[in-house]
Amino acid sequence: MATNFGVSISTVSKAINDSHEISRDLKIKIQKFAKENHYRPNHVALSLLKKSTKTIGVIVPNILNYFFTQVFYGIEKTANARGYNIISCISDESYSKEKQTVNLLSTGTVDGIILSLSEETQGKGDVNHLMGLQDTQIPMVMFDRVSDKVDCDKVVVDDFEAGYKTTLHLLKTGCQKIAIVSAIYNSSVGKLRVDGYKKALEENNLDFNEKLIVKVGKNDDLELLISLLVADTEVDAIIALDEMTAVDSLNILKSKGIQVPGQISIVGFTNGRLSKYVSPALTMVSQHGQYIGELAANIMIDRIEYDGDMPYTTKLVKTTLIERDSTKSARSKISEYP
Repeated sequence: MATNFGVSISTVSKAINDSHEISRDLKIKIQKFAKENHYRPNHVALSLLKKSTKTIGVIVPNILNYFFTQVFYGIEKTANARGYNIISCISDESYSKEKQTVNLLSTGTVDGIILSLSEETQGKGDVNHLMGLQDTQIPMVMFDRVSDKVDCDKVVVDDFEAGYKTTLHLLKTGCQKIAIVSAIYNSSVGKLRVDGYKKALEENNLDFNEKLIVKVGKNDDLELLISLLVADTEVDAIIALDEMTAVDSLNILKSKGIQVPGQISIVGFTNGRLSKYVSPALTMVSQHGQYIGELAANIMIDRIEYDGDMPYTTKLVKTTLIERDSTKSARSKISEYP
């Protein structure tokens, strides 16, 4: 285009961007030519010149988990409001896919990365692929599933307290044999919730029973595991550590003629749409996913745009128990759930 008008490339760029430095007649001619020839600016080249892409990479481990969907929505909403786009990626709970995605995004594609670690990454304890981001000067915000080995901003849920308070609530309703059904047993959040559960049992002089911890792998038959649980123990409550497991557990119990909450109470994690519309409606622990996403995005953009050193911060988000029909009413008043 510059050759056609006998001007420099910078002059063409200024004309297309309607700069006052270019005469009106020349701007009109260049802009008309660009429109007729379907000219589109090369945003990658522009971002390299400006050293900014106005884009944030987001890596979540499982998009089918409603919590991560809520977080993603919060990130996108906030980023767009502040003039940023996002590139969404899914690790599918895979260490190798997470590593590959981080390497791809760290080549100048984005200004920063927001991520939650995959279960396999946390199981391995290997976060070397994230340590390298500091060398590339790409900021990172970790949320929910984080690693203490990585120095960066973090937004975490108080999962220990969530497990503790949820167990206390069930105990106050009269439940004694409380099982945990977990499809995220290798993740930090799953372990913290179980630790909180153990503390509540200990404070109430109840022994911890390993048989009441049901670990559900990708290829496991949940119906078989639940059947064995109710056959081998006198379980009277189930804490499911994600929404889909809670819904599936409810349906399995109902298919066996077990009354919920008459015989077995159920509490799940993540207050999604499914939990509201099953029968009976499920009592859930809300992790406030959208708020976590908004918080993570604001922290990220503040760091990108801040000129100077900024200390890393860790934000702790409390959970809320949403009581519905899958649990009995508490026998006595307990302290307010945070």
